[in-house]
Amino acid sequence: MKKMALAILLLAGCAPEHDGTALIETANPDAVQLDGHQDGLAEKIKKEADSTESIYDTAVVKGKKELLVAYKVRHLDRFKMKDIEKDLTKRIEKITGKDVDVVVSSDYKIFLEAVRLKEDMEADLMSEKEADKRLSEIIKLKKEMT
Repeated sequence: MKKMALAILLLAGCAPEHDGTALIETANPDAVQLDGHQDGLAEKIKKEADSTESIYDTAVVKGKKELLVAYKVRHLDRFKMKDIEKDLTKRIEKITGKDVDVVVSSDYKIFLEAVRLKEDMEADLMSEKEADKRLSEIIKLKKEMT
């Protein structure tokens, strides 16, 4: 029994070191604004979402008529996801007003698509018009999943 415990300790000591954040990786993408305005609205919404204690990563994409806020929830807060989404939606709608269709999602696939859209824009792989169309497709995907 002592040999087995010693072997486990030795193997555990040989494991690669990490800083304890392997379970919570963040992409932390910058907010994207596709509506031609430089008013910083998307960045303001990102800061508002990031200020929520239960959320640790957000992707915000603001199109001409739609706004997508995709986020990741801390593991222990997953039981409160509906409440988090409802609260976040209300807070964002106060900022944007009624003229913007706000879509909030904790779905990881939607988050990845939003990040991919931002990366494609930065790499000049698509125009702002194409990006706005892609945003509409992502939002349509989100609505189909619910």
